[in-house]
Amino acid sequence: MGAPSQRLAPVADSFGRPLRDLRISVTDRCNLRCRYCMPREVFGRSFQFLEHSELLRFEEIALLARAFVALGVRDVRLTGGEPLLRRDIERLVSMLKATAGVREVALTTNGTILAHKAQALREAGLDRVTVSLDALDQRTFQLMTDTPIAPERVLEGIEAALAVGFRPVKVNMVVRRGVNDHCILPMAERFRGSDHILRFIEYMDVGESNGWRLAEVLPAAQVRALIESRWPLEAIDEEPLGTVARRYRYRDGGGEVGFIASVSEPFCGGCTRARLSAEGHLYTCLFASRGLDLRGPLRAGAGERELAALIAGAWAARRDRYSQLRSERTRVEAGGGGEGRRSAKVEMSYIGG
Repeated sequence: MGAPSQRLAPVADSFGRPLRDLRISVTDRCNLRCRYCMPREVFGRSFQFLEHSELLRFEEIALLARAFVALGVRDVRLTGGEPLLRRDIERLVSMLKATAGVREVALTTNGTILAHKAQALREAGLDRVTVSLDALDQRTFQLMTDTPIAPERVLEGIEAALAVGFRPVKVNMVVRRGVNDHCILPMAERFRGSDHILRFIEYMDVGESNGWRLAEVLPAAQVRALIESRWPLEAIDEEPLGTVARRYRYRDGGGEVGFIASVSEPFCGGCTRARLSAEGHLYTCLFASRGLDLRGPLRAGAGERELAALIAGAWAARRDRYSQLRSERTRVEAGGGGEGRRSAKVEMSYIGG
């Protein structure tokens, strides 16, 4: 793969935020139908997913990654959809790891087929894995995912990842008030004292199809208070720019837990992430409505330097701070109790979480 042909000047957006992290969606397909991401009513049998020819090829992803690295990206995360549904995904991991300037390659998965892929991913050089798991009991898990798969299958994937050397495994739990909030303490108890880090994520208004309502958001501060009522916590020093989770440790030595509060405590001011969709569009925000087509120029013959110029232009013009503005609108328009105005947004299954 080799290094970028020429290291370019790091790029910053209109608020001075640098480009440091790249999230790459490798497929828009998933084997779950989580109601907050891909509700079956929308993503059913008749839904038209991307054709294979529309997906970026691994070689195209690697070339685009080099262009991003030339502008300052150091960490790459593979997402979906469910990235492990992409055939030979470990080959892409190897290609990205061979890219000079890439510090870390990570992957986020629903864990349902991780047990079968963990060894190959580790051998390919994957540095970290994050697994989504929203409940431990069968009924709630199936209510969240809308599939008959058992949560034990995800737990097997988590343990398989640990066994091949992924340590710690981060476990993400999306908390939805009135749906799985009763699972908070059981989840905390399950992962305390293990080589895993559980992170609680506020239910977000991603995409246009999940029927998001502010009333279903359980603020991270309340989740943290609930856990502290059982196991006292202490804050861990603030992480560098770009970190989204507030980190805490159990005072009794039970390990670490994190809270991602993009609704109640927006962190737009430190966002350093770009997102590349499965069909090759650049999105500069998880809540964006439009992306910049990079696949077209790429397949028309654009080289690394030309692609880097397109990326740099898009990032330099970036003014995204959706979560912060949503929070401000909600307070002003609804006194903290309504939805505020919403704009059209791309579905999360196209650009990853």
